[in-house]
Amino acid sequence: MALGLTGYRPRETGSIQGHIGEIGLLLKTERPGKDRMSAKLIIGNKNYSTWSLRAWFLLAEAGIEFEEERLALDSEGFASKIAKYSPACRVPVLILNGQPVWDTMAIAETVAEHWPEKGLWPSDANARAHARSVCAEMHSGFWILRELMPMNCRAMGRTVALPDELAADIDRILEIWSDCHKKYQSGGDWLFGDFSVADAMYAPVVLRFRTYGMNLPQSAVAYPKRLLKSDVLQDWLAAAESETEVIEREEKGQ
Repeated sequence: MALGLTGYRPRETGSIQGHIGEIGLLLKTERPGKDRMSAKLIIGNKNYSTWSLRAWFLLAEAGIEFEEERLALDSEGFASKIAKYSPACRVPVLILNGQPVWDTMAIAETVAEHWPEKGLWPSDANARAHARSVCAEMHSGFWILRELMPMNCRAMGRTVALPDELAADIDRILEIWSDCHKKYQSGGDWLFGDFSVADAMYAPVVLRFRTYGMNLPQSAVAYPKRLLKSDVLQDWLAAAESETEVIEREEKGQ
């Protein structure tokens, strides 16, 4: 199915909120003392789309309700459908009270601005600068990792060659995780203690390492374990498993 509408309501009792049909349901967030906010997120395939995951995970893990529309990447009509929402013609796109916001970092900054009570950036100025730096590094870098180890949630036990350039990308990511764990572990198990934009940015990397069976050093294992405990991330993985589209260029490894 090239297009699907769902409403995602973060779990309170442990039960998953599933698909609610082609018509969809607009979920509005209640904000004490503020106007109601309507949020709709346009995403691509859950099995493959890393940038979609980042925006989706940020909203869902933060407990923000939103409508979700999935457009299958490379499907017939994808270009015309996404063009209705964004002149950049890429997913994800957040429609917030009718205003489109595209690019994952722009979405993250907008969500953090509109829901300051969620604390999506660290409150400490130095930690906040650190978090923004590692988010920007992920946003603009790690191109060899993206090319040689694409996210593929359905695939497990795959192996890929590890040329020096890929090993350097992996080593840098592990260095970031280890450094954050040393500095902020007293505040919680996320990268900066509490859940933040940084966790949304690095979530697809955890799923890549899961697919390709990466053996991580002890100094870097705590963070992937924490992220994979997330109920909403497990919801994403379950939905990815149910998708049927195959994008051959994303099917790497043996």
